[in-house]
Amino acid sequence: MIRAFIDPIDRVLNRVTMYKLVMYCLIGWLAIAALLAAGGRMPFSPLALLYSTAVILALSWLANRLFAVVFETHENVESVYITALILALIISPPHAASEYLSDLPLLVWAPILAMSSKFILAIGKKHLFNPAAIAVALTGLFIGASASWWVGTLFMLPFVAIGGLLIVRKIHRFDLVISFAAIALAAILFTAVSGMGLSGALKEVFIDSPFVFFATVMLTEPLTTPPTRARRIAYGAFVGALYAPAVHIGAIYSTPELALCIGNLLSYALSPKGKYVLRLVKAEKAAADTGEFAFEADRPVSFKPGQYMEWTLAHRKADSRGNRRYFTLANSPTEKHLLLGIKFYDKPSSFKKALAELDDGATIMAGQLAGDFTLPRDRRAKVAFLAGGIGITPFRSMIKHALDAGEKRDMVLVYSNKRMEEIAYADVLEEAYEKLGMKTVCTLTDAARVPAGWRGRTGYIGPETIEEEIPDYRERIFYISGPQSFVTSCEHLLTDMGVPRRRIKTDFFPGFA
Repeated sequence: MIRAFIDPIDRVLNRVTMYKLVMYCLIGWLAIAALLAAGGRMPFSPLALLYSTAVILALSWLANRLFAVVFETHENVESVYITALILALIISPPHAASEYLSDLPLLVWAPILAMSSKFILAIGKKHLFNPAAIAVALTGLFIGASASWWVGTLFMLPFVAIGGLLIVRKIHRFDLVISFAAIALAAILFTAVSGMGLSGALKEVFIDSPFVFFATVMLTEPLTTPPTRARRIAYGAFVGALYAPAVHIGAIYSTPELALCIGNLLSYALSPKGKYVLRLVKAEKAAADTGEFAFEADRPVSFKPGQYMEWTLAHRKADSRGNRRYFTLANSPTEKHLLLGIKFYDKPSSFKKALAELDDGATIMAGQLAGDFTLPRDRRAKVAFLAGGIGITPFRSMIKHALDAGEKRDMVLVYSNKRMEEIAYADVLEEAYEKLGMKTVCTLTDAARVPAGWRGRTGYIGPETIEEEIPDYRERIFYISGPQSFVTSCEHLLTDMGVPRRRIKTDFFPGFA
């Protein structure tokens, strides 16, 4: 029943990038607010909302363009629009004609400060603070005008909740949201219930505050959150403790923006971040329709096998998926170059087209190293890898590291492709068999194109595949990586076979984010 409801949603979400989804939600919420304003459900008019949004968007774009030129770095227009639209949802439009000029300082300074924070308040080319949060925190401090967080109203709540849950589902950040919500609610109720009663406190949290918007949109911004699950949970709890309005130091009381900015500092302390300039060393074919790109970083990149990074490639005429992607690193930390294994389809995105056209020596930006799709610390733990197509990349990283480090692990791989020509990294898999005794089982799903003399399996991975190739499957930790449909079907298969969910790790396959 739950699967029948969730699976179609996931299929829709897989067709849009994370950044596009956020942008669409923000635009949708502004459109809904305009309709509510036209119906008298908002304290401002649709024209006032259009005015404030236009001013913020224009100044955000201009400021970002200026700072990008001064700092000689790539522009990221998607990010500019997202920050601007967030500001439009938390800074109140003028409530009366007389306020159009009096509200102008906040409408001008907030976008300028937000854009400048990305370049100035940054370490290692990575901004420290959520741009929208630090902007309204600074305006409140220096010009006495701050955000009203008007998006947190009864009439906006259902729409914000639906869109916010879709965003959190897309980026797999329920752990962060739940830890924040649990501590924030406890703190708010503890400090508020004595004065207004339980029902009044709950109304204050969910109806008269931006709680849901803050938790699902502001808190989850990828660039300022920790990269691993345990640290994200700690970060969410910390921000939740600061979120309660009664929290204060002297006369300075906590606000959502202050809570988030202080949390951003903790996030950086837990996991320092940075951007890297990568130079293309070579590009070659790894398998049919699959390219391998080797990059040299401007400074060392420390990561665990199986983790991913965000890659930004500025190019003209970017399509709806934009100029950013998340890709798993295919190389081992023991190797000199960062490797990307990229699958090219009949109609590749503008990003992949631009990547394929890069000349040796061309540069690309990368950052936001993250991911929990890593091997257990206990080397005695038995593991099984299920890979679909280009989902082999994190396993290539893990296996190559085990080879180079001389780690003896009990590993078995089941690798699914349509055709034999699509099998990538066969050399590494063969070496793992010879030196580590790792079993690899390849299966081809296009029965009409199975070559003569094929010694592997045919068909999709099913119960018989697991039972025959991994007879001790109940003792193993399963790692699943590939297209979302592959990951979902394998996860369902294993749970139906009695494998506990705690022993199943699914890759947040960031190539689709």
